[in-house]
Amino acid sequence: MQTGKINVQTENIFPVIKKFLYSDHEIFLRELISNATDATEKMKALVRSGNADVELGDLTVKVTIDKDAKTLTISDRGIGMSQEEVDKYINQIAFSSAEEFVKKFKDVDGTNIIGHFGLGFYSAFMVSNKVEIFTKTYKKGPGTKAVKWECDGSPNYTMEEAKASDRGTDIVLHIAEDSLEFLEEQRILGILNKYCKFLPVPIEFGEESSWEEVEGSTDKEGKPETKEVKKPRIINNTEPLWKKAPADLKGEDYENFYRELYPMQFEKPLFQIHLNVDYPFNLTGILYFPKVKKNMEVQRDKIQLYSNQVFITDSVENIVPDFLTLLHGVIDSPDIPLNVSRSYLQSDGNVKKISNHISKKVADKLEELFKNDRASFEQKWDDIKVFIQYGALSDEKFYDRAKKIVLFKNQDGQYFTSEEYTEKVKANQTDKHETTIFLYSNDAESQYSYLEKAKERGYDVLMMEGVLDNHFVDFMERKLEKVRFVRVDSESIDKLIEKEEAQVSKLTEDQQKALKPYFEKDLDTKSFNVVFESLSETEEPVMITRPEFMRRMKDMQAMGGSQYSFMGDMPDQYNVVINSNHPMVASLIEDADEAHKETITKQLVDLAKLSQNLLKGKDLANFVKRSVEIIK
Repeated sequence: MQTGKINVQTENIFPVIKKFLYSDHEIFLRELISNATDATEKMKALVRSGNADVELGDLTVKVTIDKDAKTLTISDRGIGMSQEEVDKYINQIAFSSAEEFVKKFKDVDGTNIIGHFGLGFYSAFMVSNKVEIFTKTYKKGPGTKAVKWECDGSPNYTMEEAKASDRGTDIVLHIAEDSLEFLEEQRILGILNKYCKFLPVPIEFGEESSWEEVEGSTDKEGKPETKEVKKPRIINNTEPLWKKAPADLKGEDYENFYRELYPMQFEKPLFQIHLNVDYPFNLTGILYFPKVKKNMEVQRDKIQLYSNQVFITDSVENIVPDFLTLLHGVIDSPDIPLNVSRSYLQSDGNVKKISNHISKKVADKLEELFKNDRASFEQKWDDIKVFIQYGALSDEKFYDRAKKIVLFKNQDGQYFTSEEYTEKVKANQTDKHETTIFLYSNDAESQYSYLEKAKERGYDVLMMEGVLDNHFVDFMERKLEKVRFVRVDSESIDKLIEKEEAQVSKLTEDQQKALKPYFEKDLDTKSFNVVFESLSETEEPVMITRPEFMRRMKDMQAMGGSQYSFMGDMPDQYNVVINSNHPMVASLIEDADEAHKETITKQLVDLAKLSQNLLKGKDLANFVKRSVEIIK
């Protein structure tokens, strides 16, 4: 037997490691199974290359629980280790890494340490009061006998010859009293499903039941009898779809894999992008476009990040561009280190390159769909619109790549690029300043009358009813030359697109000044501003509009959070527009009955409020009562 002392200064690494990684201590199992998988993959590679003359046989990695002995064992039939290799890789390398970890983080508040820190083998001590290794190398000859290594987390270890007829390694964890949860089958099953679902080597844990027909046996009704059959439970799919060639796959393959990734996601994805890159870095994966719901936060944390099929995280914010977190799917790259903190991932050069490349591939795929089948692209537009808008708003490079496929939908359900739409409307919707006006509506139902008036004038109106449209209108206005977006209810129809010719008012300035107090009566002048405009006689006598700039800023403030806080609590602003050319308004000048004049002006203002859903409570009740009196 060999005994020794590991060259570390800390007297006991076990409590220190446990202190700092307690919140994430379940990943010890991921680390140990990853090691077992690596050993197995190396064994396969050595045989394939002709550098090892062994029979591979069953390569399943097995996880077993012994509640009576309070042990959890991870067994593999990989390359194994000789005594010399145990001394090198366990006594020297692993524990020197442990010591470095302890020195670096012993004075740091553990709650502020996020992510994974190269735990490797010694992560086993997070849940164990003793760890044993039984291992035998695949090599033949002197110094290749089986080895048993044992340590209780202190710097002291023992190493001795063991009996083993087969190559490979068993890691036996003697679970500590405060970690007995890791002797529960469901707890271990949950961890394996989380981290090991797509490992390239079969992972066996426990048993599962199935029912098989008993040959030649039937029940009273003549139906075949069945019996329960137990078989080893294999946790993982060793050949996940993203590792296969896209040319070999069909649409149903992608849909089935989507259901495998998200069993509780009942809606089918719209389409997917299969990533397969080998230069300048290795990257595979499948990204699905889901139907984006109005609450975008619900969509996040659906991209699973893997390194060589080992799960790392599903919190990929700051690792991929923010707008890509709306996608679902898998990204797998050996160039993303498995055992690093999230802050490291955010600053790692390879990760940034991968992030930029994925963004480019997404834009390329969208452009390909647009060019190859525009009709299909338009059918999907309402579902992917939020995603593309979010990408354009948050990533300038993505906008530059995708700007030619950004679509606008008009009230007739037709789709246009910005260039196409400018060509469509510029003849009729260019104002006296040579600016093309893109009229838009954000609520077709409440703005119905405004849409009808625009239609009567031959104007075209875009439907901008999406969750990001308020921001996107402002963004696109800055991107497009000589284009201005104007909401259809922000001005009277004659003022929406100002032309050179203008209506002449039938009321003098003095007459307008005399009537103004009647319309202002009972109005909150901080929110309502009475203005006279020379409009067509066929327009309403009074209408209420919201100034485009103020309304847009208020809408963006409501959505945008802290970045608009400098504006304070902005009040609602409305213009009460009096049509000075309407016969009813003109007749008020001749009306000598003051009470009647007040009643009519009040009724006209309330009608305009009612059309904007601004008449509530007592004011609405008074309006109804007054309407009945007028009808009488």
